[in-house]
Amino acid sequence: MVKRVSRGPSGHAIARCLCEAVAIEIDLPAFWAWHDHGPRSRRAHGAAYATYVGCRKKRVRVVKGKTRIARYDDGGETRNFCSRCGTPLLFEKKRSPHFVNIPRALFEGRTGREPRYHLNIVEQVDWAYFGGSLTPLKNYPGVMWQRPKRQTRAIEVSDFGAIDPPRTRRKK
Repeated sequence: MVKRVSRGPSGHAIARCLCEAVAIEIDLPAFWAWHDHGPRSRRAHGAAYATYVGCRKKRVRVVKGKTRIARYDDGGETRNFCSRCGTPLLFEKKRSPHFVNIPRALFEGRTGREPRYHLNIVEQVDWAYFGGSLTPLKNYPGVMWQRPKRQTRAIEVSDFGAIDPPRTRRKK
């Protein structure tokens, strides 16, 4: 089944959770969009990083499933989830009381902003994929994999710090 692009009339975009019990509407364009590589977002989403769309609260409306939204508050951040399927829905920071952040993946259509910013980049994990060459995996249609890097041959270094070339036999 192919779904229509979730974009309402007159400049709105709809975000939906996995079970579609909750729907959130934003006015377009969103204020900003970014990738968060921090450990808190990584754990909340179960992914290498989370991509968010940020909006002013007055431009965001829960149009379906308000009673299905569960909250987790740790004092500085509040994260809202669908109580039925567990999808992360809204992310609010105490220091930014007029803004709310919504995971970009919940929108099927455009939001008016491309994620061009990376927060907490120094905390990115070494196991994340960042655009290396991929090859189809034999006998597994639709599965791609990244070949391991070849190990380089060690070069002998003498006590004096000079590099000794590899020894070869001479033909007589």
